[in-house]
Amino acid sequence: MSPSFHPHGIALRQALSRLGAKPLATFLSALVVAIALSLPVLGLVLVDNVGSLARGVSGKPEISAFLKRGTDPVQIRAIESRLRADPRIAALRFVPRDEALRQLAERGGFADVAGALTENPLPDAYIIEPKGDEPEVFEKLRTELAALPEVDVVQLDSAWVTRLHAAVSLARQAMLLLAFLLGAALVIVTFNTIRLQILTQRHEISVSLLLGATRSFVRRPYLYFGLLQGLLGGLVAWALVEGLVRLIAPGVETLARSYNIVVEIQGPTPLQAVLLLLFSAVLGWVGAGLSVRRHLHDGPVD
Repeated sequence: MSPSFHPHGIALRQALSRLGAKPLATFLSALVVAIALSLPVLGLVLVDNVGSLARGVSGKPEISAFLKRGTDPVQIRAIESRLRADPRIAALRFVPRDEALRQLAERGGFADVAGALTENPLPDAYIIEPKGDEPEVFEKLRTELAALPEVDVVQLDSAWVTRLHAAVSLARQAMLLLAFLLGAALVIVTFNTIRLQILTQRHEISVSLLLGATRSFVRRPYLYFGLLQGLLGGLVAWALVEGLVRLIAPGVETLARSYNIVVEIQGPTPLQAVLLLLFSAVLGWVGAGLSVRRHLHDGPVD
């Protein structure tokens, strides 16, 4: 180990020794951190899963473009070529007016009414399935389709998309706000934990400073202690979220099957797990840093 990293190695070993000296207290502290962190993380995971479930319940959103009466086949083929070349469209289906009347009679329960008609009043139509589910894409496509001279009416099936995005966005913002508030609370918890350690070891710290130890040397083990405590809390939080997701997944999947929806509830993704561990470790480091800066400068060791 190079000389510049040797003090960090000593500080890390001291932090690990302090964590291992009181395993029960270490576990309880990690459990407090884990419970606080698992609430917003579980909420974010459920928001993502509920978003997928809502999309499955609502079906794939579509745009219906009804053509004007009298549109000739050449114009219809030109419109189809233009739509198929649009990269924003995932699928396109042409519904002739005769087929629309037949579907209305078969599926809509209007066979008697359709049979009594002397003329087919329904227009030709294109059923368009855009890529993604962003409301902005739907609105732009609707405006462009309505501007075509051959198109009479454009029906946009995006009201549920807008509501879904709004609900999911609101829930995600609420979970992030909760994570911020609980994160601030965890910084305070770590601050007090390090403060108690400093007060307990104040004589040892004073002797070290009198013998020539720098404040950075004295401060470093506490910083690593806070980081390791936060990291351990993040690991426990990850395990808690995984366990809770596995616990509620069968009930949610059974409910989804009752609506003929196949859904699989997923736990935190690898990226979410890494972010959780980084977030918890940074919180521990920040809380420890604030505590040692306050008490090693203004505390009993001065």
